[in-house]
Amino acid sequence: MPVSRAATLVICLATCAFPVSLGVSPGDPGGAPAPVPVPSSSYLAAVYEHRVVLNPEPQLPRPRASALRHMQTNLDVYEQQAEQAAKQGVQILVFPEDGIHGFNFSRTSISSYLETIPDPRQESWNPCTEPSKHNNTEVLQQLSCMARRHRLYLVANMPGLQPCRAATDSAPCPPDGRWQFNTDVVFSSDGHLVARYHKQNLYFEKAFDTPPSPEVITFDTPFAGRFGVLTCFDLMFRQPAVALVEAVKKDTRPGGVFVCVTQKNPQLNHPPLSQGVRQLVYPTAWMNQLPLLAAAQFQRAFSHGAGVTVLAANIRSDALGMTGSGIFTPAAILAHNHARQGQPEEGRLLVARVPVLDPLWGSKGAGAAEEAAGDDDDDEVAVESFGGLSSSWSLVEPGHCQQDENCADSITAPPSSSSSSSSSSSPTFNSSMMYDPFTFVLLPAAEGELSVCQGALCCHLQYRRSQPGGGGELYALGAFAGTHTVNGRYALQVCALVRCGGPEASSCGQEVEEAESRMDFRLSGRFETPHVYPSLVVSSVKLEQPRHLEQPRRLEQPRRLEQPRRLERTPAGTVTMAHSNMTAGLVTACLYGRMYHLDQGAAANSSDSEPRQPWVNEGQVRWPPQYVSESESLSSSSAATEDSGRSGRR
Repeated sequence: MPVSRAATLVICLATCAFPVSLGVSPGDPGGAPAPVPVPSSSYLAAVYEHRVVLNPEPQLPRPRASALRHMQTNLDVYEQQAEQAAKQGVQILVFPEDGIHGFNFSRTSISSYLETIPDPRQESWNPCTEPSKHNNTEVLQQLSCMARRHRLYLVANMPGLQPCRAATDSAPCPPDGRWQFNTDVVFSSDGHLVARYHKQNLYFEKAFDTPPSPEVITFDTPFAGRFGVLTCFDLMFRQPAVALVEAVKKDTRPGGVFVCVTQKNPQLNHPPLSQGVRQLVYPTAWMNQLPLLAAAQFQRAFSHGAGVTVLAANIRSDALGMTGSGIFTPAAILAHNHARQGQPEEGRLLVARVPVLDPLWGSKGAGAAEEAAGDDDDDEVAVESFGGLSSSWSLVEPGHCQQDENCADSITAPPSSSSSSSSSSSPTFNSSMMYDPFTFVLLPAAEGELSVCQGALCCHLQYRRSQPGGGGELYALGAFAGTHTVNGRYALQVCALVRCGGPEASSCGQEVEEAESRMDFRLSGRFETPHVYPSLVVSSVKLEQPRHLEQPRRLEQPRRLEQPRRLERTPAGTVTMAHSNMTAGLVTACLYGRMYHLDQGAAANSSDSEPRQPWVNEGQVRWPPQYVSESESLSSSSAATEDSGRSGRR
């Protein structure tokens, strides 16, 4: 389902054990027995940005046989990519949201695509080796065999069905007697279904229901420990995104759910979720909207700001503005893709070696990790060094930058009093950005120091254009503090330095992808939330890693986890991002603060309203011919003649 997504906090704890790959007989689909992995400091991960083949008439109901033929065209691509990933030694592979079935279905028309997905908490099931255990589970069987055949953990998204009975179920049952969920499924390297997650924050998805109880879902692996699962728009909200990554306590309220799904193994025992999950798998179908919410931009921002690894797989569609996948750790952009208009419209597999961030995984053991997490006397955080990349972050005082001593000093000196500098006396003006009324101030000179405020939020900027090539480009510093109400409802505090769309002030806030002006800058703001997500986008929508980031430590976070440097302050305080020596012109530098505590009572689920441009109204999309399967006719005339007898349990 197209676009941005996200999260409320309801959690219970469960004790889990790491699964291990089970040996198989030579005649089994899995081939020869796979060795039991041993703990390592890193693992190989892959995400696949998929050019999905769509149903050209998604509003028309189809027989099951027609739906299966459509989905098979995408599953064939998945099989090819899984094979390529396995050849490179990949241990976990993530596919995007909607990648198997597409989107724009109604509640009725998607019915033939649905499969009943059992809860791994309630039963152990390997669809590949036990195909007859559940009816009408052809897609689950293929995904299971794919994971088993290529000996990797596989994450995919598909439409799920759960029967319900109004007389017995605690939550109101839909009139048709079933829940229809946007569902992520995870398979272990031997094909077992080890996790099932129902997307909480729907985005114009009329075919699906919001889960009656929020879920916080994790699964454990034998090579990297624990991962959390979330989907697309979920990343914008507390539940499940923040609920996953922050330290949690047991929630005894009715409906509270924490799910930890594994195959039990007494040799690899993982304690309950008490430190927060530091690794996320993230299927998405996100429509880009610059300057603040391009897909890879926010994936990276969340990884950086929350201190977690994000394995993000997006859809590729020029017609819908969908692209942007990546593999991100708090300290590094390991791999990312943002395709441009005019480039071949095709899928792309991204592979990277990723450091293990699970604090309870590795040689220390659970006790040592717990002790380290609670040690308040050591101001050092982990050092990442692998694959030719290294990044060391430590807790430092403002004005110092351990990673690059010049990155802060080059811009902290007060600007000169020459005619080319400006001060904060520049007039402010209002302009819409991302449908929000920002207060802006222009950057009128080659260097200067500016401030702009809106409500309680004040944003400050010191800057110097490092080369004159983009002298004709207009830039502005903007502030917004309020509730975003279009295409979702959520509270924000945002400081953003943006390139304007033209030479007029009224163009500030427009979408821009190209820029020539490179800047050394220091951007800061005092936020009333600890949840601030920094991003830095340069020309051609490339991502850069800020050379310097200061931000309040979230008091509930363990201290020895790999993350950007943080200051020992209160949860609300000043966040500063600084950068120099850009590789390309600046498009956006942003500190995106989420005021989750003000979301209460706001409608986080946009499924019942209509999206506003530039996000595309799904019901009005005319799919280009290249998105329609050429191998199978899905027209209503042919579908009407097909046997619909396979309409049993799905």
